[in-house]
Amino acid sequence: MLELDVSVYALDATTVDLCLSLFDWAPFRSTKAAIKLHTLLDLRSAIPAFIHISDGKLHDVNVLDILPVEAGAFYVMDRGYLDFERLHAMHQAGAFFVTRAKAGMDARRVYSGPTDRNSGVICDQRVMLNGFYSAKNYPDHLRRIRFKDPESGKTLVFLTNNATLPALTIAALYKSRWQVELFFKWIKQHLRIKRFLGTSENAVKTQIWCAVSTYVLIAIVKKELHLDASLYTCLQILSVSVFEKTEVTCALQPDRSTPKPPDPANQLILFDF
Repeated sequence: MLELDVSVYALDATTVDLCLSLFDWAPFRSTKAAIKLHTLLDLRSAIPAFIHISDGKLHDVNVLDILPVEAGAFYVMDRGYLDFERLHAMHQAGAFFVTRAKAGMDARRVYSGPTDRNSGVICDQRVMLNGFYSAKNYPDHLRRIRFKDPESGKTLVFLTNNATLPALTIAALYKSRWQVELFFKWIKQHLRIKRFLGTSENAVKTQIWCAVSTYVLIAIVKKELHLDASLYTCLQILSVSVFEKTEVTCALQPDRSTPKPPDPANQLILFDF
């Protein structure tokens, strides 16, 4: 994770599929139901700072209307959240965003900064939007960075309202967004949010919040105790020792005792060479 003096958040959503006949309060498509878990993950601690549970029909970008915005913080999002009116509101609130541009974005170049193509940065520009509604929704300059990923060979176009950080830092910020994907993968694999004990909206949301709370508590314990063990290892240890009268600090600390080797004199010799 990049060492910045400000908060860095990754925003994304994941879908949990449900049976339409049992969960008719969460319509998604004509033949299935689903809920969405909209998450703002603090990339410094890997702990969610904001979670909103909705039905599957709510578009991801609508969460920007209820998202708490912290002045000076960075919000990293994929291009599904590219809404210039909402991004401009975030800009006016004093926050920074990093996202990807959509293909065919209509914009004119205002200024081009120097770049080192050997680093992967093809261009670093200040642009203004050309479309009538786009320019009305975002009337200020945007920074457009075209970057060729040396690992995959793909060319990515980033948009941000931050004009001070190096272009490579902006690219690294977007790359760090994968942590929220790992968060979704972890809770789906290790916590019970795929099979539900009840079918009502309250039952489903209660089970999800219990799962998220479990993750947050384990992440806090791991951070406070400076443990090298993975979150999954901590979860397994706590799950089998939750009813034992053992302090959490003792249960999660690694066993540093070394077993005493057996006395060679006590070993029987069956063959004499």
